[in-house]
Amino acid sequence: MSDPAPTAGVQVRLVRPEEHDAVGALTAEAYRADGLLEVDDAYEVELRDAERRAREAVLLVATAPRAGGHPAEEVVGTLTLAPYATSYAEIVEPGELELRMLAVAPGARGRGVGARLVTAALREAVARRARGVVLSTLAEMATARRLYDRLGFVAAPGRDWGHEGVRLQALTWTPPVAPGVLVEAATWPPTDTRDVDGWRVGLSGGFTRRANSALPLGTPADLGATLGRVEAVYAAAGQPAVLRVCSGAPEGLAAALADRGYAERAVTDVLVRDLAALPPAHVAVPPDVRVAVADAPDATWLTGWLGVKAAGGAVDPGTARAVVTGSPALYLTATDADGSTLGVLRAALADGWTGLSCLMVAPAARRRGLGRLLTRAGLRAAADRGATRAFLQVEVANAGAADLYAGEGFRPAERYAYWER
Repeated sequence: MSDPAPTAGVQVRLVRPEEHDAVGALTAEAYRADGLLEVDDAYEVELRDAERRAREAVLLVATAPRAGGHPAEEVVGTLTLAPYATSYAEIVEPGELELRMLAVAPGARGRGVGARLVTAALREAVARRARGVVLSTLAEMATARRLYDRLGFVAAPGRDWGHEGVRLQALTWTPPVAPGVLVEAATWPPTDTRDVDGWRVGLSGGFTRRANSALPLGTPADLGATLGRVEAVYAAAGQPAVLRVCSGAPEGLAAALADRGYAERAVTDVLVRDLAALPPAHVAVPPDVRVAVADAPDATWLTGWLGVKAAGGAVDPGTARAVVTGSPALYLTATDADGSTLGVLRAALADGWTGLSCLMVAPAARRRGLGRLLTRAGLRAAADRGATRAFLQVEVANAGAADLYAGEGFRPAERYAYWER
């Protein structure tokens, strides 16, 4: 969807037990390369003890394919998220997480590994319902500070501190306000909605989970009975029962679903940004590319989107059109000089928000900046219609999209998952 990223092939995830030794060695090596570790420094023992970090905190690793087609991954970076009152906590307060021990292998630097680790850490913090993230840095770490500034960290001088004669600056990050499930649903409404004990049960012929899932909007008197009624609605429609589980879901819903044989699917982050300061409109794309904005999707827009969306199976065009036109929205189409469709995007409008979706770039036109071009054009078009904030949803596994949107100023605000039986 965008130009080749220097992080191509790099993935971030939780550490695996068999990687503890490699992570510990990498951390010590990175600190030594940065001049932060003296010979025979006792701190090296702590840096190398990745097993304890994984046990007491949240230990992330960045991996990349090994050279020469080797099937095993290589650990190229690591970052620790320390909860309050753990041995790794230095300035973290209750409800926060603290970033510690960011390390990138010397041979992997200049590829954006650190940025991907910090971005993933913020998404993980939101997933764990942290109210904020804090870190300590040195004034001379200019490159790291630019990264933190770009990702939305702000200075907290009242929390600056020192250690063994070293003055450390505190930076904090607060998750932005999410649009909320009702705004999200308003930008992608099902073709049919049933009320079950106050829950909204969406039905759209199976077209997208978003339009064919139940939104648990309150805590019912009898959770099991309500789930049974939701399941009956989907059974009558000949569809699997799907529920969205997010921060506003009733306590214990995920456990109840697991007991009933549901499995977690499509773990997704909601990313947001405000539109007060839009990114530059210019993107380095071929000069013959044009972007048109319309109030309704024409046949070219719908065909271009479904050509990718329906790649895994048949989709009824009528149902697809009903879903994407079910709320006010703008429809963007990028074309070349011959009029060929290169990409499309939808920018829905609801309660001052715009929800971006349906981003598609034709396979032959990828890695030319078109995803970025359409995103910026969509934000500007929505702002012209009165939107003040934007959101979009990205599956956690889609690292490439996460990179694109992080670069466009989007920050994690919520995480949810669909549970399906």
